[in-house]
Amino acid sequence: MKERRLAVAGEAAQLPLLTQFLQQFWSTAGLPAAALNSFELAVEELFMNVVMHASHGDSVPRVEVSLALAGDGVTMTVEDNGPPFDPLSLPAPDVDASLAERPIGGLGVFLVRKSMDAVSYRRVGERNRLSISKRIGVA
Repeated sequence: MKERRLAVAGEAAQLPLLTQFLQQFWSTAGLPAAALNSFELAVEELFMNVVMHASHGDSVPRVEVSLALAGDGVTMTVEDNGPPFDPLSLPAPDVDASLAERPIGGLGVFLVRKSMDAVSYRRVGERNRLSISKRIGVA
């Protein structure tokens, strides 16, 4: 099992299914448990961003998450058919400001960027594609 994909509706109720999908991939591949946390955070943050920002009226985006194991790293790609949106274009939050001074939002993507080795966004046709990857020390 080098690559797996799962497509779900962009609804918050689908998050547990994606988390289970990630955990099964991890377990089946025999990956180190310590490296799972950063991917669990990432799938939650990236998926919930789609849920919150890509839904319009009765339109629920379709989200596809793919996981790939290559060499000593894992790549996760989150794609959706929502309006064009590059979360990497947002300014980094001021983590030195007090909680009262910080605007709501933006911290999740910041944490994902800090915990991964590579993060990239592309608009491919009618889809947003956000890819993250991290070396996890497997061969």
